Amino acid sequence: MGQQRVATTFGTTVSEGVGALLADVDAELARRYPGDPGTRQPVHTVYVPADAFDAGTLRSWGDAALAALDEHAPDAAAFGAVLGLPDELAGPVYERVRAKLEREPVEDLRIDFEDGYGPRPDAEEDAAAARAATLVARACARGTAAPYMGIRMKCLEAAVRDRAIRTLDIFLTGLMEAGGLPGALVLTLPKVTYPEQVTAMVRLAEEFEKAHALPTGRIGFEIQIETTQAVLGADGRATVARLIDAGQGRVTSLHYGTFDYSAACSVAAAHQAPDHPAADHAKAVMQTAAAGTGVRLSDGSTNVLPVGTTQQVHAAWRLHHRLVRRSLSRAYYQGWDMHPAHLPTRYAAVYAFYREGLEAAAARLVAYVGKRGGAVLDEPATARALSGHLLRGLDCGAVDADEVDRLTGLDRVALEGLAGRTGAGRDD
Repeated sequence: MGQQRVATTFGTTVSEGVGALLADVDAELARRYPGDPGTRQPVHTVYVPADAFDAGTLRSWGDAALAALDEHAPDAAAFGAVLGLPDELAGPVYERVRAKLEREPVEDLRIDFEDGYGPRPDAEEDAAAARAATLVARACARGTAAPYMGIRMKCLEAAVRDRAIRTLDIFLTGLMEAGGLPGALVLTLPKVTYPEQVTAMVRLAEEFEKAHALPTGRIGFEIQIETTQAVLGADGRATVARLIDAGQGRVTSLHYGTFDYSAACSVAAAHQAPDHPAADHAKAVMQTAAAGTGVRLSDGSTNVLPVGTTQQVHAAWRLHHRLVRRSLSRAYYQGWDMHPAHLPTRYAAVYAFYREGLEAAAARLVAYVGKRGGAVLDEPATARALSGHLLRGLDCGAVDADEVDRLTGLDRVALEGLAGRTGAGRDD
């Protein structure tokens, strides 16, 4: 049977004209919305005041977390009972949590020169910034660094601007003198209110790159969303997207600041938490602004610490576990942890989240790849989400490559292709 003739009206000049009309839009979409960078995202960030940080900080946090487990939940059954984990998850999760705390207790460490450090004499902060550079460089050289490490400088408001710039300069220069900037260096710019402050941070990065003959764009940074002006400007426009745009491709993530933002909204201290409606509104705006840009999101923290009696620790663990699970279900795959005893529940929530959804996600992906029908009809966008779910589980250690391969028949390269991303995966 011959090929059926198909009638058309538009000539090639019409199509070419539309292409020319939209060429600028095509370029703008590619520039603004490059998609996921394809690299590992840490599941949390730990902030340690600059004066408290030393060469043993990472190991001491892991040891303290293990000690908390030994004292308050010495086996899988006890830990599972505290958090309400089903029996089939309690054992694997507990084993993985302990192994993680022994191997890599902290995924992302920020040496804090802002709220956790406070105002100090210039000579003291100079010395602390130089010391931080030395310790980070040494840890990277020895292979004992966290997968991601860096500093949170003071903000660029007038009162502390010069101090912030000097600390950043000392830290970065110290790293260069010690052998160069680490590949997983992270810098955090806090208390941003106007896009011009992001522009200023870009200027600082550019000047440093030029001075040291670094590639343009080598230095990226995070923005903390902890002021109301960062969410809604005085002109009534949403500010977050403008902050990302002002970063000129250097913004790597947006971190929600629970307590500064809550206080700015006049939320009473007893109700300042990541699940407050004011927090949900801010994070929804952040999420929409960052979608498709390659900029990652991080939730804030709880200030309820797992300390005191076993009853008090268990109550704090349940709260933290619930908040982390809530964030994960809302596509916030990273958050802050303020105390070593938060680490067991951070990893427990993350591991349970990925393990309990493993078989269902794998089955849906297999059905999609095989073009087979099922109880759920998935589209390419959902296949990207399913692949991304499995990749994040692999990256954090919640699931193993052989498990995913057994359930899906897909290796990491195939998953990355379905997820629409390429890049470094798990690097622990």
